Amino acid sequence: MPISLSDQDITAEMARKITAGVATADSGAVAAGQDRPELQKAIEEIVDSGFVGVSLRVHDERGEWVGSAGAAELGGAAKPPTNGHVRIGSNTKTFTATLVLQLVAEGKVELDTPAADYLPEFGLDERITVRMLLQHTSGVFNFTGEVYDDGTFAPGIPIPYSTTGKEWLDDRFKTYRPQELVELALSKPPRFEPGTGWSYSNTNYVLARLLIEKVTGRSVAAEMQRLILGPLGLSGTVVPDASPEIPEPHAHAYYRYEEDGEQKTIDVTRQNPSWISSGGDMISTTQDLHTFISALLGGKLLPAPLLAEMCTPHPTGIPNMDYGLGVFVVNTAGGGTVISHNGAAVGHAALMYSTPDGSKTLTAALNCVDDADLSIATAFQNAQQRLVNEVFCGGQADPAQPTD
Repeated sequence: MPISLSDQDITAEMARKITAGVATADSGAVAAGQDRPELQKAIEEIVDSGFVGVSLRVHDERGEWVGSAGAAELGGAAKPPTNGHVRIGSNTKTFTATLVLQLVAEGKVELDTPAADYLPEFGLDERITVRMLLQHTSGVFNFTGEVYDDGTFAPGIPIPYSTTGKEWLDDRFKTYRPQELVELALSKPPRFEPGTGWSYSNTNYVLARLLIEKVTGRSVAAEMQRLILGPLGLSGTVVPDASPEIPEPHAHAYYRYEEDGEQKTIDVTRQNPSWISSGGDMISTTQDLHTFISALLGGKLLPAPLLAEMCTPHPTGIPNMDYGLGVFVVNTAGGGTVISHNGAAVGHAALMYSTPDGSKTLTAALNCVDDADLSIATAFQNAQQRLVNEVFCGGQADPAQPTD
């Protein structure tokens, strides 16, 4: 989708296996829910498909609709908060790519300059450019593991979607530093020669983080605050680094595993996200995700030429779904195009879709019981398709959606 309910990063694994938030009513949500019964029905059916809870926010020509279904906690009666905090997984990549492009606009970075010029300490292949990092065309090994075309799997660090997942679970408060993740990835053979293929790799975006910090002399969190969070007033969005905390209110995330032949489920809402770093560590809300993607595509964060480059599709080999610079470019069943990124983070997931001009958006937060077998993956993909169909395609079946 990850679903990687761990973050798209888990794209590889998925390919291989193929305090409690109290509901809060946004202004107009009740009336809107009465006006849009098809949206409320959609999220209720998503819960029925296996999710603990879902909250949805839609902005379109009919105004704003906000609703939630299911539960904030297993066994609880309260619905998920309609604007609760959620670990957004690979949606982090869109924020990171935007930040790099803003530094391009400031003249601090050049897209087609070798990344090694900015990060000489790693001995990167000189053919790998900054653009290739953002586009996933560098060929650099994915530190969360690679699934090759012949079906073989090359493991990276322990992740929630490997074998039993127990190693990650037992060590879920461990801190990884970005340099450590990059060094592990570079110790493995590249997937392909730079620029000759496309493969989703979290390593690309950890390198992008390190590049941001190198050229600015500031943390990625500080630069994110300066250029994105502050200007847009995204007070619900957090760059956590290694902190396991998540602000209230929030729905809870769970992980199921087997021990001594017995299935057990544990609350993993608190977890150290440094294992995925800027591949998927951020926390946000459906309101902030709407504000961000609408402002980005509406031209408020990037000059028009750079925004156009960001949304220029590069072939991925996935039907109806290409990749720009930190965004998926998706062809819908209705013949239109949406710009998207989704993500998952072990029991939490977030969706972010928009028309190319930022005028119509869909953002959602989901919580579930995750496991090493990615049992929720099919339901997650179906949920994406169902919501995009309702909002962007007039209910038509959609051919494909990004899973992270």
